[in-house]
Amino acid sequence: MPDRSSGGVPADGTPGRHGQMGADPRRWKALTVCLIAGFVTWLDISIVNVALPSIRVALDAPPSALQWVVSGYAFAFGLLLVPAGRFGDTHGRRNVFLFGAALFALASAAAGAAPEWSWLITARVVQGAAAGVIAPQVTGLIQQLFQGAERGRAFGLLGATMSISTAVGPLLGGLLIQFSGQREGWRHVLHVSIPISLIAMILAYRYIPGRPGGNRQRESMDPVGVLLLAAGVLLLILPLVEGRAWPGQGKWLLILAGAVVLTGFVGWEHWYGKRHDPIVDLSLFRRGSYALGTLLALLYFGGFTAIFFIITQYLQEGLHYSALRAGWVSAAFALGSALSAALGGRVVVRFGRPLVVFGLVLVTLGLGATEPATRLVSGQNAAWAIAAPLFVAGVGNGLIVSPNQTLTLSAVPVAEAGVAGGMLQMGQRIGASVGIAAVGSAHGIYAASFQQALLVNIMFVLAALAAGVADVFVERRAVRRPG
Repeated sequence: MPDRSSGGVPADGTPGRHGQMGADPRRWKALTVCLIAGFVTWLDISIVNVALPSIRVALDAPPSALQWVVSGYAFAFGLLLVPAGRFGDTHGRRNVFLFGAALFALASAAAGAAPEWSWLITARVVQGAAAGVIAPQVTGLIQQLFQGAERGRAFGLLGATMSISTAVGPLLGGLLIQFSGQREGWRHVLHVSIPISLIAMILAYRYIPGRPGGNRQRESMDPVGVLLLAAGVLLLILPLVEGRAWPGQGKWLLILAGAVVLTGFVGWEHWYGKRHDPIVDLSLFRRGSYALGTLLALLYFGGFTAIFFIITQYLQEGLHYSALRAGWVSAAFALGSALSAALGGRVVVRFGRPLVVFGLVLVTLGLGATEPATRLVSGQNAAWAIAAPLFVAGVGNGLIVSPNQTLTLSAVPVAEAGVAGGMLQMGQRIGASVGIAAVGSAHGIYAASFQQALLVNIMFVLAALAAGVADVFVERRAVRRPG
């Protein structure tokens, strides 16, 4: 069947006549490679959750180390997104993609072979950094190869893939532990990414367009900006992750110090941006939809990513579920996301930001009903009680992730696609690392900790809802404004 799309760009990334882009015949095959990469990098965010009790026993890891296994991955993931996105924009996305996939496979092998918990944390940080190299190439390629309704469909498929991989991760991890043994099964959980990464590399070399033609001047990667951003976010996370291990109240001053460093980071980026290309292009935030969409993503992922962390911990450590049985609970969320994500990508152009707002309302209702549901039934039947509200939250999630990405990046020029997409995903990953650290700081008996952590999740989602509503009003005001 002939392709009727007017979207896409040729393999060299150059525009055609009258500003129209010629469709690359390999774009759907390239998208398949992108979906495989998106699947494996997001899978490793959640698959490790059900392995944490096994890791704790096998490596004698303290609670804070288990949090770093999860949040360290998300932190490094977020930090590398923007510089890697810029590098891919200017030097060609395929080679950067291949490097990231190779590093991801090596780090996965190192993580699965870890003899003690500090080794594991280091490998997970490197693994997250590799994911941060891959992810902006994926969003940049979608911006490069697709336009209009096709771009919405492509982001919809990416959103569905990310949602499903994040939700299916605990189930797959539970299966691996069930069949490999409780003590050593966690190593297979971490090794599962290796063959998927190798397949992605082979297909990427064949189907992803090479470096655009023309000579590109090498640009500064803004090392000061990278260090300031890393230091600021790390200062925010430290007291949350180490809260129980560090006595006294002085540790909370680190959050204030983090805010000061991040303020300095914004000042530095403003000054540096007048002379060079900064890590964060502050001019992008003059586009209201981009600014509010990025804020929405940061806040939502602060709640969304941490959901599986707290639920699997509650079911395994609190109710003594097996890893497999705890993983099954996530299937309801995965099913809801799968049903709505592809649809969200198709209808986002018609409904715009209100679609995202509706999704956030569904997630809020689903999470709000999760904790009361656990009190209506006995502990061993809690999984069945949780499944229904998680399905509702999953449906909402599918209407948020990819539609928000499509709307947020819609006004961004293709030449800036990697950086803009990297900044958006950086917000998501930083939000995720802060959210995981925040819910992990809840303590007490497991039922009480679960209630506290779920409340934190809901607060993040409500804050994202406020950002979405604000964007709807801003957009409607702009439409009414006489031109």
